[in-house]
Amino acid sequence: MNGPLDGLHVIECASFVAGPTGGMTLAQLGAEVIRIDPLGGGSDHRRWPVVGGGTGPAEAESYYWASLNKGKRSVAVDMRSDRGRELVTALVTAPGADRGVLIDNVVGRRWMSNEALVARRPDLIHLRVQGYPDGRPAVDYTVNAEVGIPQITGTEEGAAPVNHVLPAWDLVTGLSVSTAVLAALHDRTRSGRGAYVELALADVALAGVANLGWLSEAAERGRERPRHGNHVYGSFGTDFACSDGQRVMVVALTEGQWAALRTVTGTAEVFAALETALDADLARESERYRLRDTIAAVLKPWFAARDSATVAAELDSARVLWGRYQGMLDVVAAHRADRHPVLAELKLPGGAAAITARSPMRWNGEHGEAGQAPDLGRDTAAVLADVLGLDEREIGGLVDDKVIAAPLPG
Repeated sequence: MNGPLDGLHVIECASFVAGPTGGMTLAQLGAEVIRIDPLGGGSDHRRWPVVGGGTGPAEAESYYWASLNKGKRSVAVDMRSDRGRELVTALVTAPGADRGVLIDNVVGRRWMSNEALVARRPDLIHLRVQGYPDGRPAVDYTVNAEVGIPQITGTEEGAAPVNHVLPAWDLVTGLSVSTAVLAALHDRTRSGRGAYVELALADVALAGVANLGWLSEAAERGRERPRHGNHVYGSFGTDFACSDGQRVMVVALTEGQWAALRTVTGTAEVFAALETALDADLARESERYRLRDTIAAVLKPWFAARDSATVAAELDSARVLWGRYQGMLDVVAAHRADRHPVLAELKLPGGAAAITARSPMRWNGEHGEAGQAPDLGRDTAAVLADVLGLDEREIGGLVDDKVIAAPLPG
């Protein structure tokens, strides 16, 4: 794929979300990313969601794996064999100014330790994704539990922690992977030095909540932030039901947004009277948060008296900050109607249709191509020939010895 990183070569030996997201980000910017998996695929090769919803054959293709690894070249090697390990090491440490970049999340492979690889290429850029900084395993859902977010998520009446569905820390870690790789490349260009960068998922989560000021608040107050359902913390924002049952999320962070909301709903005089009665200044964000339930009660009848189409037209006309609650089928329908240029169709190797995404970065107004879905091991022979210079006889010998699989047709 052409792009600003055209010519850069990256080796990726990572599974699940964070590492592959970093590699995919670089691939969509034009880098050649070679993903290396064990023969038969790694632990994430058939991860849900899969074609058929899991009701079909056990080997059903994974929408997840195909989309996170689109635009990459796929190499499958028996990494339990000495020859397989040597092939991987040679790919990682191949010479060239635009080579020698590795993204991995491997644990316990001494032959892939930074020390072993740097001995072969001193200027190697090695980005290792970890669970915890000490190397212990973790996933998004476990670190999210440990930084306190499920304890402040959910309804006011709830007692049990509420886990999130989106693996947000994995995605942030993946983007941090691509940032770290580009920073290390910039430094290597200037200094000739390589870099070993360790990036722990737990640290990303801790940094996230700390940088938002949430830990400082808890330390100062000596108690957890209370749950408050769909209300926006520290400001005014909540959901309302329209007359047709559709719900919308309305937010007023700024004085201008608050004024627009009052004007379109015809409640300016009501809120002025409330300010006098309650000795409040609703121009202040903190006051709108303190009186959020009262404000919501005043606004509720306006939404309940109108269907969602009318609400949408009037809120848009008044430039109110709002969003419509939708299911994913609604997003699919909008994509089919060409309303989301960032989305794209993806054909899986087995023929199934999938929806994936182009890069959200628009370069000169263009998202660029999404990239093709990989087929496990399809590029093994070609990569070994291109990067390591192996000839047909040598590749045939590796196939015969089951170090690599036979090249796939095409």
